Amino acid sequence: MSNQNVICAEDERMDDLQRNGYRIIQKKKGFCFGMDAVLLSGFAQVREGEIAIDLGAGTGIIPILLEAKTEGKHFTGLEIQEEVADMASRSVRLNHLEDRVEIVRGDIKEASQLFGRASFDVVTSNPPYMNDQHGLKNPDLPKAIARHEVLCTLDDVCREAAALLKPGGRFYMVHRPHRLAEIITALKAYKLEPKRMKMVHPFIDKEANMVLIESVRGGRSMIKVEAPIIVYQAPGVYTEEIYTIYGY
Repeated sequence: MSNQNVICAEDERMDDLQRNGYRIIQKKKGFCFGMDAVLLSGFAQVREGEIAIDLGAGTGIIPILLEAKTEGKHFTGLEIQEEVADMASRSVRLNHLEDRVEIVRGDIKEASQLFGRASFDVVTSNPPYMNDQHGLKNPDLPKAIARHEVLCTLDDVCREAAALLKPGGRFYMVHRPHRLAEIITALKAYKLEPKRMKMVHPFIDKEANMVLIESVRGGRSMIKVEAPIIVYQAPGVYTEEIYTIYGY
């Protein structure tokens, strides 16, 4: 299947992103972007003229959505897996975003060496949630890399985000609440001061299963805990806020 000179392999599909007519190429059976990536794209703020980088870009979902949703000047996605980075690059071409979005294949642990220190206004990341103590690794390596700290740790992500950011630059991350103490410790170790936090609950009466955090490089110590996001108002029925974030 081909579209606008972009080839989609037999084991891939094109999904509508409901934004600007954009589509994204994903594996039919492989790791696909989830709600966490979409929520992060709604939480992150990229202002007019700013340049942003997403660490561990996967299919390119966050740079593409941020390009659609914000006034940022340029968006980079860094992805270590060759096949996944190629898919993301094809999605960029599919949407004619070559002037605004770039996918680079490389290692998060070497990000500041690749791009230079203090070179971005905004860093985003939807990093692997599970460390070696949390459950079995997925036997499918691409999924395992996306979900478990196989190739990079929380500390790696925070260190490189801090190195990539200009003074006063902002780092946006989505993660799991059970690692919140560890997350804040890692951020502060690299002079990333948590400034905004938002919990995500599947239902209003269920405990949070995601946390969105904004931190500022060299910021002063003060954090604002915002109203939570509730995903479902009833089984299978999203809340209005979710529909707004998705752009329906």
